Amino acid sequence: MRMSHVFSRTLREVPAGAESMGYGYLVRAGFIQQLGAGIFSLLPLGLRSVRKIETIIREEMDGIGGQELLMPVVNPADIWKETGRYFSIDKEMSRFQDRVGRDMVLAMTHEECVTDIARFEIDSYKRLPQLVYQLQTKWRDDPRPRAGLIRVREFTMKDSYSFDRDQAGLEKQYQAHYSAYFRIFDRCALPTIAVGSDSGMMGGKVAHEYMYLSPIGEDTIITCPSCGYTANRQVAVFKKEHKTGEMLPLEEKLTPNCASIEDLANFLSIDQRNTAKALFMMGTFVDSTTGEEMQKLIVGVIRGDMEVEENKLQNAAKANALRPAHTDEIKAAGMEPGFGSPIGCAQEVIVIVDDSVAKSTNLVAGANKTDYHLLNTNFGRDYTGTVADIASAAAGYACSVCSTPLQQSKGIEVGNIFQLGTRYSESMGCMYQDEDGTRKPVIMGSYGIGVGRLLACLAEQYNDEAGLKLPITAAPYQVHLVSLVKDAEIAEKIYSDLTAAGIEVLYDDRKESAGVKFADADLIGIPVRITLGNRSLKEGNVEVKLRGSSEDARAFPLASLVADTKDLVASLMTDIRSNMVHRQL
Repeated sequence: MRMSHVFSRTLREVPAGAESMGYGYLVRAGFIQQLGAGIFSLLPLGLRSVRKIETIIREEMDGIGGQELLMPVVNPADIWKETGRYFSIDKEMSRFQDRVGRDMVLAMTHEECVTDIARFEIDSYKRLPQLVYQLQTKWRDDPRPRAGLIRVREFTMKDSYSFDRDQAGLEKQYQAHYSAYFRIFDRCALPTIAVGSDSGMMGGKVAHEYMYLSPIGEDTIITCPSCGYTANRQVAVFKKEHKTGEMLPLEEKLTPNCASIEDLANFLSIDQRNTAKALFMMGTFVDSTTGEEMQKLIVGVIRGDMEVEENKLQNAAKANALRPAHTDEIKAAGMEPGFGSPIGCAQEVIVIVDDSVAKSTNLVAGANKTDYHLLNTNFGRDYTGTVADIASAAAGYACSVCSTPLQQSKGIEVGNIFQLGTRYSESMGCMYQDEDGTRKPVIMGSYGIGVGRLLACLAEQYNDEAGLKLPITAAPYQVHLVSLVKDAEIAEKIYSDLTAAGIEVLYDDRKESAGVKFADADLIGIPVRITLGNRSLKEGNVEVKLRGSSEDARAFPLASLVADTKDLVASLMTDIRSNMVHRQL
């Protein structure tokens, strides 16, 4: 491709609103262009990179027995109503009616659609196992798109779906995906880790996320440096100690101006772990068959030295969504903000108690009266509720496996895998007949990779002060040919010879200065730069430099340029393959 014909242009300034370096470079280098909030066009350079990533994904999915299909992005709402997700998913899913008034949705994912196909295609155990996948557009009306392709509303996703007759089959396909995903990310040269995660709206009990660790990530990853325990903070657990002893009588205590746990502990000269605090949230509950919504007050009770993890609280309460409760809503249920507890609250309140509180005795808690607290409160005697782990893990807490202090870091999710079980097959009647003639629900798995987000993470990982420096497996071209000579004939011949040899070349044939051409080459970040200069050509050589390398430019003889370049490209490919590590679940 000649740069004079490229349908994009480089920019010298960082675009307004670029929250990260990688995002800024993708725009400046002409890979992407924003159309609206969370909506981007892939320009030719960006699309070439995405197509290379998709080829890697296809090869690895085919390698584990996947069959590619393509499902519609527009789905009839009826199949989503069968599973209840039409009602349980909030405004993130876009709903509309067609011209005859039929409810329709823009698919966020395709569990319903693929299950609808499978219930007509799979009728016997002889048709199992099966694995299908697609690379297709998704739409999620995210209220907070950010960082370019990191968090968007329209995106391309690889989603695959497995169908098995039993749990052993599901676990085999899950393991195959677990390893295949690492091969995909390794071939793209993106460092990732797998972490235990929440299954969220997908359902199921077992799930993992693949995280690229980055300070711009929105997910917090909890890890143990000793035993290797790793999980998203949404589901991470840690070892808790409990204060135990004989239960003492309740005692009301004047605690003026002690609306915070810190103030309370200082006033009473006690450790914060000897207190219990309450988090008040309003939960939205949706009837999965009618879509009728109901609001209920939820009180999360946790020890004073910990924080509530809202995702855990939402799951424990079985709520569809949470929001902070208003003061009047809290007071209407018989509790006082700043001095609140579930003691004496209205019966309709949902009380979720962390096990750190349920297993401790004689904690100080709110008296539901301004400037007063209760000493010696005890779960089970003074109030009841559902006991669950709702504590938010953090650095320094003891690992639940080996007691080593935990660490935390930020990450960006680039892939996920879910063991769905029979969540969709049962609700949609996707059944098979076993050898003994009995009808059984198909056991399913779901597996996703965000393609554009993967490119965005590569841009975050591989850049410097001059621009991108993408790995050769994901760069739009393998070689950037920069001509600084007036005689265009020799440059045209070299371009033609390299291209004929199967080398992907971006040829800068523009009438620009050497400084502009070098700056654009650094910005676009193609791995190999070949420079044609008058001095080197007189010596029978061309200058070859690797993008981002601290090594000096090397000279390739003009006579062997094509062969030497092919060897260099192959060597860069080999370097990426040599860093691949086979990992098992």
